[in-house]
Amino acid sequence: MSVSAAGQATAGQAHTRHGVADARRVVVKVGSSSLTTASGGLDADRVDALVDVLAKGRSGGEKEIILVSSGAIAAGLAPLGLRRRPKDLARQQAAASVGQGLLVARYNASFARYGVRVGQVLLTSDDMSRRAHHRNAQRTLDKLLAMGALPVVNENDTVATDEIRFGDNDRLAALVAHLVRADLLVLLSDVDGVYDGDPTRPGTSRIAEVRTPADLAHVEIGSAGRAGVGTGGMVTKVEAARIAAAAGIPVVLTSAVHAADALAGRDTGTHFHATGRRSADRLLWLQHASTPQGALTLDDGAVRAVVEGRKSLLPAGIAAVEGEFAAGDPVELRDATGRAVARGLVNFDAKEIPQLLGRSTRELARELGPAYEREVVHRDDLVLLHA
Repeated sequence: MSVSAAGQATAGQAHTRHGVADARRVVVKVGSSSLTTASGGLDADRVDALVDVLAKGRSGGEKEIILVSSGAIAAGLAPLGLRRRPKDLARQQAAASVGQGLLVARYNASFARYGVRVGQVLLTSDDMSRRAHHRNAQRTLDKLLAMGALPVVNENDTVATDEIRFGDNDRLAALVAHLVRADLLVLLSDVDGVYDGDPTRPGTSRIAEVRTPADLAHVEIGSAGRAGVGTGGMVTKVEAARIAAAAGIPVVLTSAVHAADALAGRDTGTHFHATGRRSADRLLWLQHASTPQGALTLDDGAVRAVVEGRKSLLPAGIAAVEGEFAAGDPVELRDATGRAVARGLVNFDAKEIPQLLGRSTRELARELGPAYEREVVHRDDLVLLHA
């Protein structure tokens, strides 16, 4: 055990994080490295160790747990004769197709030791940015929990394209936590927290509490290194923690071996305090999980109306359109310099918009019919982007 880990365990006995220990609904995310062997296959002992913690955490009905699990692609490598994770999307999807079944089968067998049913939920970002799909996902997860099952969530790698991928399961976990109105998000990996430098070097220490983004201002999250803040994986975890914290959900980021301590509220890993309030579910997905299918360029008056006035985007304020998109798709709203100022769900197909540019809704209704007397992007389907 390292000095940091030993100190962590000692401190954990004397301190309980309020708001973490008593969290009722918890989303737990685990990375591939915490579930697989060095050769890439599933490690049954590691899976069982995680399941032991989660099953005991929900025993007695005190906690509801949703598990966001990576590992499908890694689990599918060996059965397909692949020595390493492929770079091309087609072979990644093939590996995910084989591996997802193996992963869920392993979870089913492990949780069965405790009489716990597992329900698989596969998501794409496209599912979450559309109204009907978003509500269906929410209802499914709520119903699984109500019926006593433990949802196991993963990105639907077998069908997701580059355009509709979450990109990483850390971000997916943050968004799922908001979707299910979780009280806590726990991010588990092979790293035991955020450090103020390379944790392999003497003199660095674990950052136990992050109360505001300013607490990490001095930490180079993107720097090179073997572990801690120097890994690419830590970048995505910190970003996921920020997304969840800004949405009113506290986060504990630690290693899988400290999962029990994290759920118990003991001093392990890095605790990100909630920094914001919960927003409309769909808007969080729109901001962090959607990929714009096109762009609308706004005149100066429309930019002020959307950004400062928080108003809907009307046809009269649009100067140009680009891309191929359908009604309901996410689009980027740009100012005259090309800077993205907002993102929203558009109410018209791309081919319809050129005839609307610069015209009032009243004029369009007279000429084209009442269906055109409406906003191009309604303010309820719009999020501002902050640099």
